[in-house]
Amino acid sequence: MNKVAHYLQEHVQGEVIASADARRYFSTDKSVFELTPTLIVYPRSENDVRKAARFTWQLAERNRILPITARGGGSDQSGAAIGSGIIMVFPAHMNRIVELDPKNGTVTVEPGANFGALQQTLETHGRFLPSSPGSAAYSTVGGAIANNASGANSVKYGDTRTYVKSLRVVLANGEVMVTERLNKRELSKKLGLSSFEGEIYRSLDALLEEHHDTVAAMARTTSKNSAGYDLLDIKHKDGSFDLTPLFVGSQGTLGIVTEAVLGTETHNPETTLLTAFFDDVQQLQAAVTELRHSHDLPSAIEMVDGNLLTLAASESPAQLKGLVGSPYPKFILLVEYDDSGRNQKKNARHGAKILGHHATQVQTVAEFESQEVLWKIRQLSSSALAHSSGNAKALPLVEDGAVPVEQLGAFITGIYDIFERNRLQVALWGHAGDGNLHVQPNLDLSQLGDRQRAFRVMDEYYKLVISLGGTTTGEHGDGRLRAPYLDQLYGAEAYELLRKVKKIFDPYGTMNPGVKVDVSLDDLKPLLRQGYTLDHLYRDLPRS
Repeated sequence: MNKVAHYLQEHVQGEVIASADARRYFSTDKSVFELTPTLIVYPRSENDVRKAARFTWQLAERNRILPITARGGGSDQSGAAIGSGIIMVFPAHMNRIVELDPKNGTVTVEPGANFGALQQTLETHGRFLPSSPGSAAYSTVGGAIANNASGANSVKYGDTRTYVKSLRVVLANGEVMVTERLNKRELSKKLGLSSFEGEIYRSLDALLEEHHDTVAAMARTTSKNSAGYDLLDIKHKDGSFDLTPLFVGSQGTLGIVTEAVLGTETHNPETTLLTAFFDDVQQLQAAVTELRHSHDLPSAIEMVDGNLLTLAASESPAQLKGLVGSPYPKFILLVEYDDSGRNQKKNARHGAKILGHHATQVQTVAEFESQEVLWKIRQLSSSALAHSSGNAKALPLVEDGAVPVEQLGAFITGIYDIFERNRLQVALWGHAGDGNLHVQPNLDLSQLGDRQRAFRVMDEYYKLVISLGGTTTGEHGDGRLRAPYLDQLYGAEAYELLRKVKKIFDPYGTMNPGVKVDVSLDDLKPLLRQGYTLDHLYRDLPRS
């Protein structure tokens, strides 16, 4: 164990490890990057996090930078859960559901809590957290907050940011900040603090006032957006002020979340599921647009394309047995309604009527067991994620763009064009109701030609997303992967604001540097893995 590890072990209750095998294990997440840390810390309490942050701050004051990267389940696809310094791993100890308040529907959790386990607990109390991502079985609540995660139900209920009410955050210098919406009087008290927290409030308030128009111009017309920092929702017209939206989606670059208070919704396990087949992208576009703008919004509008069906059939034909027959439709929509009582039947009938105007086939299913069978169609994404051809693997490079729903058809057509132009197999799936699709090209990172092609495809894809008025990341975060495109997405002036926000919270660059801002494509190239695997996640069947 090195000297730094010895020192930290003497001062924290949790374990500190610097062995070669542990460092190697934590050198990768679900992204295409690899970066070996200096040591691993398993904090047992917020106090451990504070001590580690204070230690790295003091080192930075002496011009020695030892970064801290918070990590949950390691399912991050953007490279935000790896770092060169301390990897702070939360699931081992800080994984509790601290309090569940059934009266107001809130739940208080630690960042290492498993999202799927939390959801199961909530459902036993008739509640649920709608922003549950596809990776819920093996991801953490802290990771969902870090990335502003969302999932199938977000089309109706919103993303993680919608449900985070309050946070406890350890700042770069080891101070603890509690975030919540403050009125003018409460904000005035914060502005008068002599601490680092007070300095943050003063600097950020001044920044938002001075650059009000630039911040306003950062608004996207997409239904979800996890790109950059959320500067739009901090200060409201009534003068109230809340840093919670800023931390949600910040990927540990502004501070480290140690506890969160989350809102929930009433859970109705009895739903109605519609499936619809389409042989034309314009008909798909028309159906999704009409569903998305109807007053009786479905709780899910999910999509897979025929290419994914073909891929799944080639991997294992039994997966589609009894679900979809060949020849496969070009697109399948799965539309769910979870309203209560008679409203559900009425709204589902209206949804079926909309789909019937555009689809070649529509099916309505109310029985839970039959629905479970049909949802396997959407879960075929696991076939794409695990697919390999020789040394070529499906890579998370261009998998999280979101566009205005009216541009869904153009988005799909544009993706097909990019993959055809680069002679790549394509399969699409995702949240059609949010214009948020996933696609992963099969490439061999050990080959120079494929490494070059990876960056070419990325460039073409993110330019397409931006040209359609979209966002480069709907739910998985910028991380290292998409950070180089933030200036193109928001423009030079807004990008400079993002850099200033980072500097306000992290003046020495100890909070997960190399993520979100100040990242170029040239910075990424040395970090690319020579070979890509999902070793961390195969136990739980990777999904997206």
